[in-house]
Amino acid sequence: MKSPHTGLKRVFYAAGYSWKGFKATWHHEAAFRQEAVLFACISPLAFWLGETLVEQIILISVLLMVLVVELLNSAVESVVDRIGSEFHTLSGRAKDQGSAAVFLSFFIAVLVWVGFLISKLVG
Repeated sequence: MKSPHTGLKRVFYAAGYSWKGFKATWHHEAAFRQEAVLFACISPLAFWLGETLVEQIILISVLLMVLVVELLNSAVESVVDRIGSEFHTLSGRAKDQGSAAVFLSFFIAVLVWVGFLISKLVG
């Protein structure tokens, strides 16, 4: 169904739907809560570790990327669970692939942060 809202009204409603998505994910997904708390604890260090604004943005962005991928993974899991609770190979594959995406995003974030840390400590 297409939204009846246009212009700024549509943006306002979209922001409300996004907020509902954040709240639902926070409420139902322990992994998202853990990653959000990790983001809140680690992201201030970007201002110490990054020497320029661009470096600070990169450090914060890779942490946000983990949260984005976790949101998408949670959406996939919700759709799969909505379809049915019985085991199906494709459902399991979809959930595993979403989990793998989260793992890769986390791995990228760790690589970037460790690279910056090594650079800061050595250079």
